[in-house]
Amino acid sequence: MTTITYLTRIEFDFGEISKVKTYCEQLGMKRPLVVSDQGLVSTGLLDRLTEAYGTSLPVFDRTPSNPTEEAVMAAKAQYDSESCDGVIAFGGGSVIDLSKAVRLLTGHEPPLAQYAAIEGGVAKISGNICPMIAVPTTSGTGSEVGRGAVINLADGRKVGLLSPHMLPNIALCDPELTLGLPPFLTAATGMDALSHCLETYMAPANNPPANAIAIEGLTRGFKALPVAVRDGSDRQARWDMMMASMEGAMAFQKGLGAVHALTHPAGAIKELNLHHGTLNAILMAPVLRFNRQAIGEKWQVLADILGGEPDTVIEQLNSDIGIPSGLDALGLTAEHLDRVAKAALLDHCHATNPRIATEAEYRAILEESR
Repeated sequence: MTTITYLTRIEFDFGEISKVKTYCEQLGMKRPLVVSDQGLVSTGLLDRLTEAYGTSLPVFDRTPSNPTEEAVMAAKAQYDSESCDGVIAFGGGSVIDLSKAVRLLTGHEPPLAQYAAIEGGVAKISGNICPMIAVPTTSGTGSEVGRGAVINLADGRKVGLLSPHMLPNIALCDPELTLGLPPFLTAATGMDALSHCLETYMAPANNPPANAIAIEGLTRGFKALPVAVRDGSDRQARWDMMMASMEGAMAFQKGLGAVHALTHPAGAIKELNLHHGTLNAILMAPVLRFNRQAIGEKWQVLADILGGEPDTVIEQLNSDIGIPSGLDALGLTAEHLDRVAKAALLDHCHATNPRIATEAEYRAILEESR
């Protein structure tokens, strides 16, 4: 039997942010907490939301680049103290993931560890949570249409909190909000989106709709990403990248794989605080090579889309758009790699890779990525 579930309400167009108050009213939100980060506040982009809503709202702007349980608890405390009745996530994947965790705690008791997928937490998450609108300001994670949140726990683990109940009620996708995104962030978040499409397509589960969406997202994003990096004001490229990002996350309900099994623990290394999309980009080609023997004719499908051997094309794309050359450039040491390889075996994405890796094989992939 094949069980397929899609997904949530999406409002997608240039200028869509102007309707945010209407959407809040439709969900019964009268005093939502806006979750964002200090970078967005400093750019003035958050003002677009305030202007559209028509009045000031409580704002939590201390989302770290890798969201932590500590920050989730701080945001939840503000939610309670401000008598909020919903959440608006306004930012990239970290902001949206943190917002989902805050939302979870509006109807569930802490700590977050008990809701981690690897701890059997999926069954513990109910729909007894506040409404949420997700407004992405990057084109990468697609978390606005994802059922999970990835959080660095207080115990040092980076885990996924997964449930259909975690899906935002509305994904408000306005590509206009990404026009000012700098080239490097455009590149790194864009490679995150492409990694979702690639890994979903390779995952072994029987889900033809997810495969089709992943292929569409990959085709669209592969063409648009170099244009968006080169010219951030190109509206069609920005529209296509936001769509590709959303499609990648719509598709990865099917499952991800070894790239994410490795990048989750790598992103949990506190002293480095590494960017998730950058890690995905660097690891993608070695994982493609590792999976080649297991994916059969899918390799040729990818080659036809990308116009060459998939691993080689991805490496060239990374170089063209300014992704760092390898893990050494990010400061990872041999000791870090040992820890990441061991932790990858416990990640929820490990089991959905088409070729199940051993710790030694994960370590070899990391070595190849240096």
